[in-house]
Amino acid sequence: MFKEHNKNKVIYMTSSNINTTHAFTTRFGGVSEGIYASMNLGLNLGDDITMVERNYNILCQNIGIESESIVASRQVHGTNIRVVTHKERGQLFSTERLEADGMITNDPTITLMVYAGDCVPILFHDPIRNVVCAVHAGWRGTVADIAGTAVRKMQSDFASHPSDIHVAIGPCISQCCFETQSDVAYGLLEALGPDALACISRRGPKFKIDLKEANRLFLTRAGISEIAISDECTCCSYNKYWSHRKTKGRRGSQVALIAPHLKKGL
Repeated sequence: MFKEHNKNKVIYMTSSNINTTHAFTTRFGGVSEGIYASMNLGLNLGDDITMVERNYNILCQNIGIESESIVASRQVHGTNIRVVTHKERGQLFSTERLEADGMITNDPTITLMVYAGDCVPILFHDPIRNVVCAVHAGWRGTVADIAGTAVRKMQSDFASHPSDIHVAIGPCISQCCFETQSDVAYGLLEALGPDALACISRRGPKFKIDLKEANRLFLTRAGISEIAISDECTCCSYNKYWSHRKTKGRRGSQVALIAPHLKKGL
């Protein structure tokens, strides 16, 4: 259900079940150099900020959005989901961004964006009410059910119905590469009960965790049935995606972007 696009060497992925402007970016198509080559979109990872700004301009031109429309937050591996309004446009490079790991809007002049480098990027689209949501789910956010929290926030603030919401879980570290201590496994067992066993594989004293499946389970419990899941692992495919684990933190960042449809007459 995921399709690769190549526009002027800018390579990005989209999901067939999200029928609005969106993208999961890769490492390709930018101008950054060295360990950040080439489409680094991370602002605080040590890359030359002028290169990062050029990368955003290149990306926006090729996926058809305005850089001024992008709204991002300072991600803290929590479950805070905030509603984004028009006044927060144009602050992409600001140091005053609020802390949040998820954002929701129905403003067609806004593009929501979350950063990723092994963590799970999740995009939500309610085509009935023209509402979108972007979520960054690290293992802590996953265990704390940030995915379900996003669904409930869409329900409470925008009257979205779970049966109308389409969700895409983008490229991230897969179970093959995500080896952890017992805290993640026990956290999932406490949150999901026996269902969590589908996400956990024992490897001696350590565990391998399927964060994609865990988020799918939380989404299903929240009433979502329309879920697309990327089969790509960022750690295995480190030549295509940024992987924090593979590079031991010496890396750039990809992003996931989504915007509501532009309403007629605007």
